[in-house]
Amino acid sequence: MNMNPAPQRIKQLHEDDRPREKLLKKGGKTLSNSELLAILIGSGNKQKSALDLGKEVMEAASHSLNNLGKFSSADFLKISGLGPAKAVVLLAMLELGRRRGEESAIERKSIKSSRDAVELIRDHLRDLEHEEFWLIMMNRGAFLIDKIMLSSGGTGSTVVDPKMLFRIALQHKTSMLIVAHNHPSGTLKPSEADIKLTEQLKNGAKLLDIVFADHVIIAGNDYYSFADEGKL
Repeated sequence: MNMNPAPQRIKQLHEDDRPREKLLKKGGKTLSNSELLAILIGSGNKQKSALDLGKEVMEAASHSLNNLGKFSSADFLKISGLGPAKAVVLLAMLELGRRRGEESAIERKSIKSSRDAVELIRDHLRDLEHEEFWLIMMNRGAFLIDKIMLSSGGTGSTVVDPKMLFRIALQHKTSMLIVAHNHPSGTLKPSEADIKLTEQLKNGAKLLDIVFADHVIIAGNDYYSFADEGKL
């Protein structure tokens, strides 16, 4: 005798409770995170409905969208009922969310504080499990010229060549610059290497008549600013 009841199918729900119909009639804000995921997942299997799978995804992420944003294909595939095709859809959704955050930040363009810099670069860095080092270049008015990744390393550090950094800055006719990197460990405290590099960049920028505005370290949703801490 089968003691496991069959999952309730979405089509068996009242029309007002079906995620797709609910979204069309009442808008996305009325749906839970698991209901939105169910729409993306599309269909379930004999054991689980799309809603069941959406709930499992949120449970696996401890009901945190920040945690969900760090999911890889392997994380999704650990959930029984989510195959590669569904995992790809969910990964694409996460990437679009990151790009929206980046686009919104770029639209502001003027960078006048450490928070402005963090908002510009955070979506690139906060979910990574390895370190990356980025260069933000601005004109005299503190308007963004460009931002580029200079290096990518392991879980504990990444190597940056100051000569390469300044060569790129001069090529872009940079008048002001900010550098940023992440700490996957979650600690905000600058390492000795971070402090030494900051001093090198401050001295090099002064020689080239470039304003070295800040060095920010991002750890999840928090950040450390050398400028805000009076370390420049």
